[in-house]
Formats: sequence, C-alpha cells, structure tokens
Amino acid sequence: MSESGAQLGGLTTAQSLRSHAEPRLSIVLIALALFAVQYGVTAAQKLTQDISSKTMLIEPPTPLLPATLGNLKRVSEGDLGDGMGQLDADDRSVLLEDGLKRLARSDYSGENHSTHVRLTVYQFNDASGAVAAYDYFRKSGMRPETLGNEAAGDRDQLLLRSGVNVVLEAPRLADVQAVALTKHLIDCLPKAFGSAGVDPPLPELLPGKGLDRDSVRYALGLADYRATGGVLPPQLVGFDQSAETVTARYKDKGVLTLIEYPTPQIAGEHERALGAELKRGGSLSGSAELRREGPLLIVATGPWKPADANSLISGIHLHDQLTWNKQMPLEFHAEVQKTYSLLVSIAILCGVGAVAAIVLGLFFGGGRALVRVLQGKPAATEPEFLRIDLRGRSGKRLRFPDA
Repeated sequence: MSESGAQLGGLTTAQSLRSHAEPRLSIVLIALALFAVQYGVTAAQKLTQDISSKTMLIEPPTPLLPATLGNLKRVSEGDLGDGMGQLDADDRSVLLEDGLKRLARSDYSGENHSTHVRLTVYQFNDASGAVAAYDYFRKSGMRPETLGNEAAGDRDQLLLRSGVNVVLEAPRLADVQAVALTKHLIDCLPKAFGSAGVDPPLPELLPGKGLDRDSVRYALGLADYRATGGVLPPQLVGFDQSAETVTARYKDKGVLTLIEYPTPQIAGEHERALGAELKRGGSLSGSAELRREGPLLIVATGPWKPADANSLISGIHLHDQLTWNKQMPLEFHAEVQKTYSLLVSIAILCGVGAVAAIVLGLFFGGGRALVRVLQGKPAATEPEFLRIDLRGRSGKRLRFPDA
C-alpha cells in the first residue's frame, strides 16, 4: 500500500471514530445536564422545606397571671396546664359553650399579709365567647366602670373583660392602688389578633331608646341562653346551627330578642317554627311580633303595645359598619414572619436557578467545544454565512465562503 493510501486510511479511521464518539458524548452530556437540573430542583425544595420548618416556631402560651402584681405576690400557683381542673361544675357547661380555652386562679398577698385577693382569669378562643361569658358572670346591680373593654363591679367583686379574657377579682381591692394594679394585670393578659379579637356586632344592633343596659345578655349556646334569662323556647332558637342571640329588656315595655344565623336559609326555617309557636301562644304571654331580615331574626315579646313593637323591630337593620377611629387588631408578627419566609424562599430558589443555569451552560458549551475538538476543528469559530456581492461590477456572481 502506498504512503498516500495509508494516510487516507488513517484519516478515514479517525473520522469514523469521531463520528461514533460524537453521539455517545452528546448522550452523556444530556444525561449529565438532566442530572444537574434534577439535583438543583431537589436542593431547592429541600432548602425551602428547611426554611419553612425553621420559621414555624411554636411559642409557649403567655402566662395568664403574673408572679407579681405591683406590691402583691402570688402565694398559690394557678397557671398549670389549661387550668380546666379548677373550673366550677356550675359554670362548666356554659363556659365550654362559649369556647373556654384555659383559665388560671391564684391568690395574691401583700407584705405581712395585709392585703389578700383571689384573681381568676378565663381565656376564650375569640372575643365573642368572652362577651358571652362576661354577660353570664355579670350580676344585676353591678355598676359599670371604665376598665378594659368593659367592666362592672360592686362592693364584693370586680368583673372586667379585656379582649378574649374575662377577669374576676374577689374580694375587691379597695386601696388607692387598685386601679393601677388592675391596669397592670390587663397589660399582662394575652392579646388576640385578627378576627378573633373583634367584638360581636349583634349587641350593637339593639336600639338605645328605652334600653335597660343592665339586662343585655349575649349568648352562644343553649345552657348559656337559659342561664341568662332567655324567653324564647331554647329548642326553637337553633344553637345547634351556630345561632347567636342577644336578649334585652326595655323600660315599661317587653323583651327584645335578636337571633343571627350563618345563612338566610337557616333563618327562614327558624322563622317559620318561631312564628307557629308565637301564634299558638304557649309559654309566651302578651303580644309578640316577629320579623326577619336576611340571616337576622327580630322577636319582640311581652307587654308591648303593637304599635311600639312594630316601630321598634322595623327600625333594626343589618348594615356594614365602617369605623376609622377604632383600632383593629392586626397580625403584625405573623404577617412579617410570612413575608420574611416568602422572600427567603424566593431568594434561595433564584440562587439555585442561577447555579443550575451556569452548570448547564458549562455542560452544553464545554461539551460542544469538546465535540469540535474531537472533530479536528477549533473549539470556537466565527459563524459561517452566505454573502452576495452587489457592488455593481460586471460579471456579478455569488460568492461562497471557502470550505
């Protein structure tokens, strides 16, 4: 075989090896690229889960009662667990209906035991339950006071509500520091945020003219309604369908009952049942008027004059209340924590995506350059293109780049 033939044979063999190696190398590069993408996505998911698990911290509940209250010191531990073991049997059914979450009862004493007081704090799931419990504990004849959200007291005890907490103080502190100590206690109580801290709007619908405010009672359950003097048949009210009621007496007149249901359809069913009971009379004496507006039932019972009852219930309407001077509780800490977690997760995902892009670029760019080197070509070349010579010379022709 001649020398030129041997050279041609060697060149053909090298080209054949390169042609076989090129598809295999491309497959390997694609597989490596897919592995890199999968690894990047898995790493991003793991980092996001780690960040989420780290930010979801469970804080221990705030103690209901402090160790010291001004110059008073706690002499008995009353903040163990949820405190349900200290719940009075007579109050259990009512308070559980209202959504009691936990309670604490402790004795406080001053120096040389000169002052002694027992404090009981009930914490509820929301402000509606606290309002119902406050009305349940409030005795007729208590004088209203300006402490917390609402307060009332007599010579023997003080009752107040602060957000979702109801406080009973007995015997009542009588020295000049009593108000300061009570405000200190209010500052120590757990705070509610969001919708849980919003007072129920139903009691605000009661007309103020002639209203005996000492008789207003808000109830969320059957036992609570009975204990607070509800006049309608409890089985017809519909507490098993999430009904809320407020009962109030009007001076020299009768009783007004407002019942709110989750939907107008449920209210319509109970309107028909109550209407049939009112027409039959039964245990309800005197005149009775009934009106429904959406999910709200308005019932006037007792010694009403028909004109007065119609005038009263016709003036009650559901409406949206927009206030600009009342502070609404906001979940500041929760919202900031959620925003921080979201931004951190986005930053991690962007970083992983950038790293994955760099890795893919190195794999594809480097792999292409390696393939060209194996083919005997430069690793980087200028793009090849066709050119048409239109400079106006005779004998115009197409010019192609040299192979």
